[in-house]
Amino acid sequence: MTIEDRVKLVLAKVLDNGTTAEEIGSGADLVEEYGLDSLQTITFLLAIEDEFDLELDYPNLQLDDLRSVRQFSTFVERLATPVQ
Repeated sequence: MTIEDRVKLVLAKVLDNGTTAEEIGSGADLVEEYGLDSLQTITFLLAIEDEFDLELDYPNLQLDDLRSVRQFSTFVERLATPVQ
């Protein structure tokens, strides 16, 4: 399962509106298309930390990183991949 697939699973759980991970598009805007509000965003980010057992780099997290599932997955992948 890819990082993007796992992000979609977490997002579907947070949305809790019947949307499945399979229905979430890679280019989907988390706010515009799925109506993620501020509380859901916090819940989503905390759930991502739990799912990937990492601490998100909040100072470097930009609004643009949350614009799409693909962009956010790339952000998470950079944190989840150990520096060599």
